[in-house]
Amino acid sequence: MNNTQHFDAVIFDLDGVIANTAKFHFLAWRQLAEELGIHLPDEAESRLKGLERMASLELILAESDAHYSETQKQLLADKKNKHYCRLIETLTPMDLLRGAGELLEQLVIRDIPVALASASKNAAAVIERLGIAERFTYIADANRVQNPKPDPEIFLMAAQGLNIAPAACLAIEDAAAGVESINRAGMFSVGVGNQQELGEANKVIGSLNEFSVEDYFKS
Repeated sequence: MNNTQHFDAVIFDLDGVIANTAKFHFLAWRQLAEELGIHLPDEAESRLKGLERMASLELILAESDAHYSETQKQLLADKKNKHYCRLIETLTPMDLLRGAGELLEQLVIRDIPVALASASKNAAAVIERLGIAERFTYIADANRVQNPKPDPEIFLMAAQGLNIAPAACLAIEDAAAGVESINRAGMFSVGVGNQQELGEANKVIGSLNEFSVEDYFKS
């Protein structure tokens, strides 16, 4: 069924939408946790999903009785990032999630502006390794914003970077915090994943393969 609304731009989250780099974040956090003597169970991956770096660290350190100063926390966050950067060196275009490459190509062919809104400070390096950096007109990432998702700042920055009004933007996320961020920015939200988890989105799809450009953008 066609959507009656039409939009002028698309803003993508990165982890879990374009590529499954979220698994690398979790592996890096688990390695750090083990070094601190903290057991990080598999189910912690969903709790860490969509959180920015320091919020993730606080969640992990809550499992320990040890006290860490702000300086020590920053050093730990930097150490986790080094683990993550080593892991993402293995990324190739083959790691794009189903439908991501095809959708980006369709958008570029139709001359539809595309931006990235990622909680990762390594977003630029990731899309370079995935071979899709040239598809994006603007990148908003954790290096540029003060407030993490679900604050709308990162999506508003992406819209501003494209010079397009937020209400004319469609944004795609895989995490509940990201969907909330999109909604608070006044954009049309598309959730990729579980309907129960992403029920606040305007539209939920199982994968980007299910996204129809014709439904949301004029020819």
